[in-house]
Amino acid sequence: MDGGCPNGSGLDAPGLIVLCFAAVGERTGRRRGLLLVLVLSIIVDACSSPGASPSSSTTKAGQAAAGTRAPAASAGCSLPAEASVDELGQNVTVDGVTRSYLLTTPSSHQGAPLPVVVDLHGLSESATLEAITTQFSAPAQADGFIVVFPQGTGNPAGWDVDPGTGAHPNHDIDFMNAILDKLETHLCVDKSRIYATGLSDGALFTSLLACTMADRFAAFAPVAGIVMPVPCRPSRPVAIVAFHGTADPILPFNGGTAGTTPPPINLHGTGYPANVQAWAVEDGCNPLPTDTQVTIHVILRSYRCPTGAAVEFYIVLGGGHAWPGSQLSATTGPSTFDINATDLIWKFFRQYRLPGS
Repeated sequence: MDGGCPNGSGLDAPGLIVLCFAAVGERTGRRRGLLLVLVLSIIVDACSSPGASPSSSTTKAGQAAAGTRAPAASAGCSLPAEASVDELGQNVTVDGVTRSYLLTTPSSHQGAPLPVVVDLHGLSESATLEAITTQFSAPAQADGFIVVFPQGTGNPAGWDVDPGTGAHPNHDIDFMNAILDKLETHLCVDKSRIYATGLSDGALFTSLLACTMADRFAAFAPVAGIVMPVPCRPSRPVAIVAFHGTADPILPFNGGTAGTTPPPINLHGTGYPANVQAWAVEDGCNPLPTDTQVTIHVILRSYRCPTGAAVEFYIVLGGGHAWPGSQLSATTGPSTFDINATDLIWKFFRQYRLPGS
């Protein structure tokens, strides 16, 4: 693929940012190889009722808001509160290897157990780039929660999206457990309100965490890459919100391989719409969704689910491989500022805590 704008990216509808990009991706075995050439010139609820804000944090019927129940305080709550930090580098040893992550803690956390958001970067990217892309540190400071940006491994850096077995452990799942163990030991964490999100390869790994770590994470938000791993045996029905653009050239909306002609767009077809529906079925939801036109460019697909579970899907019409609302992410192709994924994800997360907490 050359460096010109791809077919279909010449969108002139207001609210969409369109920039040229070059990207090549290919999935082989357990890992999708991906090269993104970034243009580093930043230019700076189930069903919603008519007129309802797409970012409403109103509690769904039959589900108690997370903030209305007592937190599950970690061991670190018995220690003196530490000073606030902003994307401070941290290390932890995992399976004999030193792993790193960035940590942000709010200034207003004296003595109060805090929620945690784990934000996972895309393939060939970094924790630093993810922090710039999603800007999760700002709401963490403003709303009082901890955010962690872990660093993947390998060349290119990424995540092991293989579920793993006893003979083949998944060291990245071990990494997630090690981070949470360290946070809960040294900081005052609400263990019932820990959440995972990620972009692209980070979204694939977030999907795996929904299968393998639903006992530690209360809700999940894969952006541009929700999948249903095989096998997937979550310990309970989960709350999950996903985002995907219909013009994504890296992970095509209806499936296929980057760099090849994707199938015609079908909002209810194969690929990522089918992946979301698979999660609805796994959760025991009604498999027939309701679509709400949030803006001219954004559809919110919702499923009617049992209490404690949720499946929501923001479809960005004409959107590319991007984090909606991100200035940096918009430099890789068409995106939208009609919605802000970071804000919507946090408002979704704050409704949920682990059951029994």
